[in-house]
Formats: sequence, structure tokens, C-alpha cells
Amino acid sequence: MTIELPKPIDAYFAADREGSPDAVAAAFTEAGIVKDERKVHRGREAIRAWRVEAGQLYSHTTEPFSLATDEGRTRVMAHVAGTFPGSPLDLSFSFVLSGDRIAELEITL
Repeated sequence: MTIELPKPIDAYFAADREGSPDAVAAAFTEAGIVKDERKVHRGREAIRAWRVEAGQLYSHTTEPFSLATDEGRTRVMAHVAGTFPGSPLDLSFSFVLSGDRIAELEITL
């Protein structure tokens, strides 16, 4: 099932599919935040490093399948399969947008 994602979120998932840490980081504001695996990554350079590390540790595919907006957050549920413990999983990607960029992303089960 294809869902229409807001442009910054679509850019994030496209960059993730391409495996481009630079493009992933560019989807965020300069002071953007990613919360993933109980770690917080602040700023584009830290986000880029997070994506580089994740790419070295795991190979994965991500297929968004639902979208909901509540109290300033856009939540995308996605099926994620790859070379990581527990694969495949359905994960929640909770975004806060700022203009045409992502200000915050939290990835949870």
C-alpha cells in the first residue's frame, strides 16, 4: 500500500532507501534531533554519523504503511526488515516538522 507522506518525511525515507547519510542529515533542520535505540543524536553531523553507523551495522528495507498526525507530531508506521535482531519489525517513526525539514524523529517499537 502506498501512502502520501509530507515532503520532508518522504525525503527522509528516500534518503534512507538510497543509503545516503548526507541526504538523511539534509532532511533535518540544523539543530535536528534523532532518538533511536535509547540514544539521542543532535545536529546534522551527529545524525549523519548515526546513519553511517547504522548502515555499517545493519542492512535494511523500510516500507511505510500508515500515517497519523496528532498534537504536532506525524507518526509513520513502517515495516522494517533486515540484518538486525528481531527482524522484521513494525516500527513507529514519530516526526516533528519545521517548515520543509524535520526537527525531530523518534523511532520506537
